[in-house]
Amino acid sequence: MLFHPELCRNESEVESKLIVQYLLPQLGYTPDTWHQEVSFGSIRLDFLAFAIQVVPFVLDANSPLSVVMEAKSPKQNLNHHVLRLRHYLTSLNVLYGLLTNGKEIRIYQKSLDDIQLVFQCSGNEAETKIEEIRELIGRESLKNRQFKQELEIQISNSETNKEHSMKTIAIYHNKGGVGKTTTVVNLAAALRKKGKKVLVIDLDSQANTTFATGLVKFDDEQFDDIKDSNIRHILQSADFYPIEEVSRKSQFTNPEISVVPSHISLMNYENELIQQEDSKMMLSEKLDSIKKEYDIVLIDTPPSLNLYARIALITADYLIIPSDLKPFANQGLINVDGFIKKINSFRKQMRKPPLEILGVLACKISTNNQFVKHTLPKRLEAIPNRYGFEVMNTVIYDRDDLAKCAERILMIGDMEVVDPVSVLDFKPDSTAAQEFELLALEVLQKIGLA
Repeated sequence: MLFHPELCRNESEVESKLIVQYLLPQLGYTPDTWHQEVSFGSIRLDFLAFAIQVVPFVLDANSPLSVVMEAKSPKQNLNHHVLRLRHYLTSLNVLYGLLTNGKEIRIYQKSLDDIQLVFQCSGNEAETKIEEIRELIGRESLKNRQFKQELEIQISNSETNKEHSMKTIAIYHNKGGVGKTTTVVNLAAALRKKGKKVLVIDLDSQANTTFATGLVKFDDEQFDDIKDSNIRHILQSADFYPIEEVSRKSQFTNPEISVVPSHISLMNYENELIQQEDSKMMLSEKLDSIKKEYDIVLIDTPPSLNLYARIALITADYLIIPSDLKPFANQGLINVDGFIKKINSFRKQMRKPPLEILGVLACKISTNNQFVKHTLPKRLEAIPNRYGFEVMNTVIYDRDDLAKCAERILMIGDMEVVDPVSVLDFKPDSTAAQEFELLALEVLQKIGLA
């Protein structure tokens, strides 16, 4: 559906052609979530749209996430209607207001007892600017903000005197390239910014998380300061290399987090560790000695069914399965399911409860509008229906900011080294950062730290 502002000759046509036929469908509002000519006392609104349908209408401080849309004749000057829109938004506590005469589109946001202009474009720019409009007042965007707000309220209202209990979460899929490391490092940053003390453990010999958290400050192996103290040493020795000595502070996010690094040499020690009877429980035992030091431990895992993946799932309390939802990743869930069953059998022998699966996390998802509207819902539905796994509420889309923040470079003298930061530090107001904030809130709720 295209919009042509020159076809809007009066207020009625602005309402029908711009708002009803173009904007509301493009912003994801179904007929049951928008209402025309809604009256509240002396106030009559042209359109009222809800992120979540509420019957009867609730417009108090607990439900501000809705949009007023006011249409005017193309001959009208919008400046003459701003005060009235402010009255609507502040009186009814509606967060956003869209004001348009077809030739111009404005979006205002309520701020205390006033409103601020947050978006403006001509009617001719509507199609090229629709993504920006969708970010502000699209139904999915507002639903995400409402979800985030509700979770934050739950967290702020949580008991402050509850007994401290460290939670350990493995991030695992046996298919590579599904966004596992991106999830680990940015989720760690988001949890840290929620005030949680976070430890990240890299159990993959590719050491992607070690790189992504900025611990590789050398460009020549002769200056490698990780090879003599990493996760391998923790797994090899019961008496030496406690976690507090091997872990390092990483400033890829502020506040900083702790990271147990991995190393490419880890792959050379798998057979040796297999022969070592206590290797599978070593990480769990060493974590037990620091359980008062951290709130959350995140374990990055190799995309395989090897010893290191087993150690991660034996050690963890919870599991997140990142997936790009493509065919091979989905088929790989069959292997993941079988692997978890074997792990739980071993955990039962060790008198540990079964691994709790937080869900499949949709990662590296295309932002193409047609894909998001038509293909993504079908792929999400297939996960529980075909593979028996629940799907997490948060979706992590494939966005440029996620790549840019990981590719930052730092010059140390004449040496060029990677200097990655989390997306929440790189661009805190970005959509990608907001998605990881939502993920952190969802995880905190599911593991009982909300």
